[in-house]
Amino acid sequence: MTTKPRVLVVEDEPTIAEAIAARLAAEGFDVEQVHDGLVALERATAWDPQLVVLDVMLPGLDGHEVCRRLQAERPVPVLMLTARDDETDMLVGLGIGADDYMTKPFSMRELVARIRALLRRVERAAAAGATPAASPTVDVNGLRIDGAQRRVWARDDEVHLTPTEFDLLACLAARPGTVLTREALLAEVWGWADASGTRTVDSHVKSLRRKLGADLLRTVHGVGYALEVGP
Repeated sequence: MTTKPRVLVVEDEPTIAEAIAARLAAEGFDVEQVHDGLVALERATAWDPQLVVLDVMLPGLDGHEVCRRLQAERPVPVLMLTARDDETDMLVGLGIGADDYMTKPFSMRELVARIRALLRRVERAAAAGATPAASPTVDVNGLRIDGAQRRVWARDDEVHLTPTEFDLLACLAARPGTVLTREALLAEVWGWADASGTRTVDSHVKSLRRKLGADLLRTVHGVGYALEVGP
């Protein structure tokens, strides 16, 4: 019998938490819900979820601090929910290890699609880790990207990237100098078949620029992004 994917919903508004939990249960997930940050950490340790849906505004500890502690203890895919369409808020979340975010109000259908895409990415990463020969080391424009160990150096300094940031950088580095559309990046990195998450790509690119330098990733307006090959 196939085990249902375990999803922990952390949301302090009971109506929203119940709606998310009911929809995910109907879609075949094993769901638990909690309503504050401290309890979320306790439940995550005890239950070991495969993915966490995490609201930013929580009593006890806010979602950013919960995400930071979760990733420090045992990395787990995190999809953050925010009531504010604030890019700074989103970049903070992505920078501490969140894999994706959605702004309220959101479509339950899209939420389910994004959760499934994140879980597929985890499965693909695990499969790639089992065959490290298929993950070469890439050197381009001062970057060294070790696909087997999932580590990155800029010049001689190691740079810590979140799992999604690493996947995005590796995708661009596999074709240095080639402009990849946002839709292509969504399909390859996130596993999405539509263009509903192009802002997610933009926010992750901005997060990469903050860590690696603004001149490494080139924007082609209206199209997408390329990793510069250097002089």
